[in-house]
Amino acid sequence: MKRAFVPPADTLIAFECAARHLSFTRAAEELHLTQGAVSKQVRQLEDRLGVELFRRVRQRIVLTDAGRLYLHDIRGALEQMTLATRQVMSFAGSADVLNLAVLPTFGTRWLAPRIADFIRRYPDAGLNLSVRLQPFDFDEEPFDGAIHHGDPVWAGAIAEHLFDEEVIPVASRVFRDRHNIRVPEDLTRVPRLQLATRPLAWRHWFESAGVETDTAFQGARFEQFVMITEAAIHHAGAALIPRFFIEQELASGRLVRLFDVPPEHETAYFFVYPEGRTMRPVVAAFRKWLAEEARSARTDRETMLPG
Repeated sequence: MKRAFVPPADTLIAFECAARHLSFTRAAEELHLTQGAVSKQVRQLEDRLGVELFRRVRQRIVLTDAGRLYLHDIRGALEQMTLATRQVMSFAGSADVLNLAVLPTFGTRWLAPRIADFIRRYPDAGLNLSVRLQPFDFDEEPFDGAIHHGDPVWAGAIAEHLFDEEVIPVASRVFRDRHNIRVPEDLTRVPRLQLATRPLAWRHWFESAGVETDTAFQGARFEQFVMITEAAIHHAGAALIPRFFIEQELASGRLVRLFDVPPEHETAYFFVYPEGRTMRPVVAAFRKWLAEEARSARTDRETMLPG
């Protein structure tokens, strides 16, 4: 890459901030500079690029077509620089740092409540958790490991089984009674909540229950289990949710299990890490701790009564 084509970072930051606010004054306030300094930096950038990024209209500034295109292209780069800076700052005071990619609901409902134990055992370890929904290339992303759901297949990585996932049909007690849900066939005629990333979930469940229906794909769609859980609690519909995500809601009665139908399409969670890369001590420690926690969770599940 020819660095001669890369403008100074302060001019890019000034431009992005001014473009976001469409105001040199507000950009100056955010950057703790004078309005004149921001205007000068933007002018220097325009001179360097040889194009006009803003049109000055009386007391206002308006992005030109070139300015809108440039803003779109550099915003991602600035966000990556910010992320990289925060990550490297996390090394301060830590002997080693673990960068982990997690699924959002798994991170919120399963990992986060347990993470204090890992921090207590390894107080010198740094920890960065980021959300990733899909597999990625470990050579292109700054992660030491990831939590993966589905099949034990991840290109260029080793997948170690944590535990199987038991997905169960649930609803609020009010919703169940309001719609007089008594047998699995009743779920074909009531509102059902769908997870966007698991479009086949209800079809698989109906197959497991021996129910024929052409409406398995109907229902409001949500991006995350946390959203579906809240919607189900507030009587929006029946939902298919991993049991270990909603133990508290089941125990409190905010959600009730509708039927005990063993799934035919079981899936699982895995800890994946790059193949062929030397495992750093913090990664090995987390891998060991995570395996212990998963083993404990499996034991709890096996001894738990259905309900």
